[in-house]
Amino acid sequence: MTSPRHPIPPVPPGRRLPRPDPRPGREAVQAVVALGSNLGEREGTIAEAVAAIRRLPLVDDVRVSAPVETVAVRMDGPDPDAPGFVNAVALVTTRLAPQVLLGMLHAIEEEHGRVRSERWGDRTLDLDLIAYGDLHSAAERMLLPHPRAAERLFVLEPWLDVDPDAVLPGRGRVVDLVARLRGAGAEEAR
Repeated sequence: MTSPRHPIPPVPPGRRLPRPDPRPGREAVQAVVALGSNLGEREGTIAEAVAAIRRLPLVDDVRVSAPVETVAVRMDGPDPDAPGFVNAVALVTTRLAPQVLLGMLHAIEEEHGRVRSERWGDRTLDLDLIAYGDLHSAAERMLLPHPRAAERLFVLEPWLDVDPDAVLPGRGRVVDLVARLRGAGAEEAR
């Protein structure tokens, strides 16, 4: 048997060859994912969800804010008697289509016991797709950017933690949205 004309050099121990991109035509996009949990081992659940997002196919990078403790918000406003939430925001660089990413986020929720029985109710894990690049969508199952993100300090403040220059598409700079909400809260307290 003759040796090949251009032998493939051996891979050094501990080094992996890059995997070919199965969808080379799709450009990477930064998606913003809000994470929340107010049942069970909340911080552990958030950490496990982040690890699961990092393992998704076509996810190139995940940067996560520090977790913050917040009061549960119900349809009629804050509920200090409900179990508190741990919230965080992840910036996910991905080549997944937004619908596919959202479906995978829902699967991660289900793996952590998420039951969708009550809107804005207690939950083991909540993963919301806040933004997907500059995409605007009014589709019933894919509202982007998230329609209430500009009103939620528990999304906006962790987002600033991981990206101080963040912009919520169609709504403006996140730092300005936070200042506006903080100012409105100060007005209500007077």
